[in-house]
Amino acid sequence: MPIKLDNKLPALDVLRSENVFIMDENRASSQDIRPMEVLILNLMPTKEVTETQLLRLLANTPLQINVEFLYMASHKSKNTHAEHMETFYKTFDEIKDKYYDGLIVTGAPVEQMPFEEVDYWQESTQVFDWSKKHVYSTLHLCWGAQAGLYYKHGVDKVPLSEKLSGIYKQTVDMPKNFLMNGFDDSFVSPHSRYTEVTLEDIKNKTDLDVVVSGKEVGLSILASKNLREVYSFGHFEYDCDTLAREYRRDLDAGINPDMPANYFPGDDPSQEPKLRWNLAASAFFSNWINYAVYQETPYRLEELEDDFSFYGYL
Repeated sequence: MPIKLDNKLPALDVLRSENVFIMDENRASSQDIRPMEVLILNLMPTKEVTETQLLRLLANTPLQINVEFLYMASHKSKNTHAEHMETFYKTFDEIKDKYYDGLIVTGAPVEQMPFEEVDYWQESTQVFDWSKKHVYSTLHLCWGAQAGLYYKHGVDKVPLSEKLSGIYKQTVDMPKNFLMNGFDDSFVSPHSRYTEVTLEDIKNKTDLDVVVSGKEVGLSILASKNLREVYSFGHFEYDCDTLAREYRRDLDAGINPDMPANYFPGDDPSQEPKLRWNLAASAFFSNWINYAVYQETPYRLEELEDDFSFYGYL
């Protein structure tokens, strides 16, 4: 089944060219089912790229999904045209009275800053608080995962000795967790970050399960027992060339970065990298939509107002 989007969103042309099933608004309105309502808080600077990456994965599910995009009004985007933001994004004030089956909080290039110094931190915490009664399941990605853990559970990020960048093997620690349905015992996926959270802090400060971890990446995926909080520190959504673009961006900026690990064939940056995490990415997002959202979310989303006892941090 498809995702339903604004007919004019630029990502639609890219997705259709990849044979991704997109449903226009007229066709969607004729289906006699309740679609899933998903809100994406897109904190990435290259918003259109991130839109396409996430929509590609959400479209690979057997459900109709209505997707809306949220941006932080307290932050002025430097890399996305104002017209795009005004056309396709909503402010928190515009959505605060609505209810959603799922919320995705993306990463952001502010990882090395203290959370309180991020210019949209206060607005982000408003969204976290609001989601307790307005969202069934929240999927936090990369910095979004660190931010959620810090605000909700008091778990701070810890600097790594060097940037973690590359394609890394990870082990499924909880094969019976619904998020891991269809996964092998291990898989590879991209990571790109300067910080981590520690297992000790997760054990001491939360009741979250460690679903996936790895020797090189540390903790990779955490989840509450009812899957209403999901934290992923990797980048399942990355395109094949995303790490290459980050590497060359840092080279141009004079940062002298290490080459992404296990990425370029023969560790030769002139060679085109291979996509090796698409199946894992598709399975993870499909499992989140199906098991964490669709199977459990109330038909009347307004009922979330009366049922928020699942949050361990309340």
